[in-house]
Order: sequence, then C-alpha cells, then structure tokens
Amino acid sequence: MSKQNALYAQSGGVTAVINATACGVIETARRHKDKIGKVYAGRNGIIGVLTEDLIDTSKESAAAIAALRHTPSGAFGSCRYKLKGLEENRAQYQRLMEVFRAHNIGYFFYNGGGDSADTCLKVSQLGESLGYPVQAIHVPKTVDNDLPHTDCCPGFGSVAKYVATSIREAGFDVASMAKTSTKVFVLEVMGRHAGWITAACGLAAEKQGDPPHLLLFPEVTFDQEKFLARADECVKKYGYCVVGASEGIKGPEGKFLSESGLRDAFGHAQLGGVAPMIAGLVRDKLGYKYHWAVADYLQRAARHIASKTDVAQAYAVGKAAVELALKGHNSVMAAIVRKSDKPYRWSIDAVSLRDVANRERMMPRNFISADGFGITESCRKYLAPLIQGEDFPPFKNGLPNYVTLKNTPVPKKLSTDFAV
Repeated sequence: MSKQNALYAQSGGVTAVINATACGVIETARRHKDKIGKVYAGRNGIIGVLTEDLIDTSKESAAAIAALRHTPSGAFGSCRYKLKGLEENRAQYQRLMEVFRAHNIGYFFYNGGGDSADTCLKVSQLGESLGYPVQAIHVPKTVDNDLPHTDCCPGFGSVAKYVATSIREAGFDVASMAKTSTKVFVLEVMGRHAGWITAACGLAAEKQGDPPHLLLFPEVTFDQEKFLARADECVKKYGYCVVGASEGIKGPEGKFLSESGLRDAFGHAQLGGVAPMIAGLVRDKLGYKYHWAVADYLQRAARHIASKTDVAQAYAVGKAAVELALKGHNSVMAAIVRKSDKPYRWSIDAVSLRDVANRERMMPRNFISADGFGITESCRKYLAPLIQGEDFPPFKNGLPNYVTLKNTPVPKKLSTDFAV
C-alpha cells in the first residue's frame, strides 16, 4: 500500500498564531516525504471533511507555507461544529471514514480547543470501531487558555500581550483627560468561563495606582455594590478608574450578565456586551463620565503585536504533532510543559485526549487577589513569560504583509454529497 496522506483542519475561533501551527504541521510533514504523502486541509474545518471539500497544500510554494508563520486567522477556514456521539449520529462518522478511505488519509491533525479535542478523540475511536484506523493527534489552540494538562495554549500569549498593551495605552489616555473628561474606562475581553485574558490585563499594572485598577473575572461572582464602591474609591484616589472585564462575568444567581438568550453551534450561551452594561452602572449609580471598548476580534487577530514566545510554541506544537504521529502515537494532544520560570523553558509532551476532551481549566483562586479585583504575584509569575518577545510580521507600504493561499481543491472521489 502507498504511503498515507495527512489531513489537517482548524477549528473554532481563530488566533493570531494558529497559522504558525499549520506551518509547523505542513513543513514537518514535507520533511518526511518518505513516510507521509500529501497534506490535505479541510476547508472550514471538520465541515470540509464531511463534505469532501479538501485543499491540496502541496500546491502551495515553500515560501507561501513559510509566510503562514506570520499571518493571522485561519488560512484554510475554520468552523464551530461539534460532532455528536457515535450512537447519536453514526452517519457522520461513517462519512468521515468514507472520506478518509477515499483519499488514503492515515493521519489526522485537528487544531483547536476543548471541543476539537473531543472531536479528535471520537475520530480515533471510530476509526478503530469501523475498521479504518487513523492516527488522530490534537493540536492545541485557544485564546481562552482553558485546556488542561498544558502550560498554556497557543494563541493565548499573543492575546495576553495585546490586551495588556491596549489597556496600558488606554490608561495613559484616560489619565491625561480625567480632570475634565472621562473618569471610568471599561475594556471587555474574551473569556466565557475562564478569566485568563482578563488576568493578562493586570500585567499592565506594575505598581500601586497603575491601570487597570479593577479586574472582573468569570470565576468571581459580580457584586454590584462592591464594584461601584471600589470604582468610586479609585476615581477619588487616582482621579480615574480603568476596568478590565471578562465577557463571562456572572451575577449572584449564576447567570451571565450579558447573556443574550441565543446559543452557538456548540450549545454555548451567546454573550452580548458586558462593557456597556458596566459603564451604564457607573453612569446611573455614580454619575461619572465613561467610555467603554470591546476588544472582540481585534484581540485574537492582532498578529502585528504577537508574542514571540507564543509564535514559537504555536509552531512547535504543529511540528511535534507530526513527529508524535510518526512515532506511533494516537489519540493524544501535543502539550506544552513548563520546565522553569526564569528563564522560561518549556518542552512538548504527549497527553491522552481522554484527559483533555470536554474539560476546562479555570483560573486558580490563588491567582486572583483576596478582594477579587486583581491578580497575585503567583499569577504574574505564570503570565509574564508568555508575552515575552516581539515577532513582527514583514511590512509593505506601511501595513503588515500577510499571505493568502491558493487553497486548490482536491478532486472529489465520492459519488454522494453530505449535508451538514
């Protein structure tokens, strides 16, 4: 039998460095042409696999693939689509196996967060049960930094660097205008259940009185009266108050403050805007002039200020995923292991997907200050290495020069279509 092909797919919300992982996977596979045939990519993640909409990455030049390392977003398209259990929708899994068989795919690299780890585990299991074994390796990625058994998640370090930089710069702005203008500024950042990105905002404050003055974590129940009292105290003490708020903060009843009532493809609550709600409280209860901003997609797309550490780790997990597969590993995640803090040293190891899928890692309580509004030195010690170093993309005509791939389709071999 001819050597088997590999399939790479991106899942969930994209990041500033997920393409660096794609680069790591593809370049490493190309160096092992004696063992791996072509590398295909699923157009729009697992949906592209189910619909047999595959991309032939061998049609891309070495220079184009190398340029992925400094290009943000998902070069092959991503999706929010969770496979159901084998017993719930056997047709989905049979279709996956049909596509794998038709295109001689023996290696599957799925690049995403907790839900994609679950998908990867199911693909491995179904391959065995349906008689077509596939080596499924999960490649971690999530700006939320909430995957267990890895020191951090590629994508997080760059978001952390962006929000810490942004809130520091906004803090300077507010401080300069506070006498006659804005007194309270609220920056909303991502983080549904875990407050890692909110914590990263805290890196901007290096001494007492530096912004941000208050952080609002999803792990800490939002107490309106306590918050307002502290915000008022900050304005009176420093002349202004800068707040970093997670989109996922909850009230005493455990409900998201900004829940819209809608659900996404994974069944997650669709969140609205926390920042305007918090700012509205400040206006109504304290009467201060305010401004608010939502980092939204900007925080995860900001490749121009990516963490050099994050870029290196993103590439490394992609490279390691291929190497783990070639060593015979299956149903594992390429995890980052911290060896030391100063200097920050790390390596890559394999972790069973059974220990990763459908699990979230929240902020430890000892990373959050006793009053619930800041980070501790332990948290700072953990976060600081992850934002170190700059890895600027090339610029052209004053703007970042990113690559757009050809994404040449692979000819379909199956006679039937599949609806998703």
